[in-house]
Amino acid sequence: MARLKNVVFRDKEIRNERLELTDKGSLYFLSTNLTLRNCTVVLKVSAKNLIIKQAQFINCTFDVKQELVNHQEWIYAQLKGCRFKGRLSGCEFGHWPDYASDSGTGSIEDCDFSEAQLDGCRFHGCDMRTIKLPRWPCFTILDPIRRSQELMGKPWPGTVGPVTISMHATEPPSTVAVTWSASVLAKECRTTPEAIKAVLETCEGIFY
Repeated sequence: MARLKNVVFRDKEIRNERLELTDKGSLYFLSTNLTLRNCTVVLKVSAKNLIIKQAQFINCTFDVKQELVNHQEWIYAQLKGCRFKGRLSGCEFGHWPDYASDSGTGSIEDCDFSEAQLDGCRFHGCDMRTIKLPRWPCFTILDPIRRSQELMGKPWPGTVGPVTISMHATEPPSTVAVTWSASVLAKECRTTPEAIKAVLETCEGIFY
């Protein structure tokens, strides 16, 4: 297997530039004391090729050209006024200090996901009133831990209830919202988006 080439961004401020992180043979580090301001970051690599540690992103656009799956390291980033485009699944955003010993510096505010497609993405320790969320077929459960018992009692179609809703009872306490794609969920749980939406319409604290 070919060795990946390290591409490191750290200890600098970059303004008004376009960064293309698209080389499958590179390992990209957005690292300590890095600030990107008013930049466009094009992502076309897998989660394992993208390392984020203690970087700050202000008014940046993340254009995700390849679905980004299970990328937890957004919680090491400070995200303010950023816009996300493209597909993200199983990603974590915000302030989750219990995730790791050095994950307490992460934050998210005033960010826009309206042009993104999110599935199984969680938001931690943030004010969701400042976050612009994607609309249907995506839907967001606000305050999922407190609502978990109520949600589990709903007549969810297919296997949505046992597979998805019951998970919220064991979410970390920092979780303030979780966003799903009804299209993906319906396919995985042997139902339809319309059947999921019918139940969502009977719930409080749902954005879609």
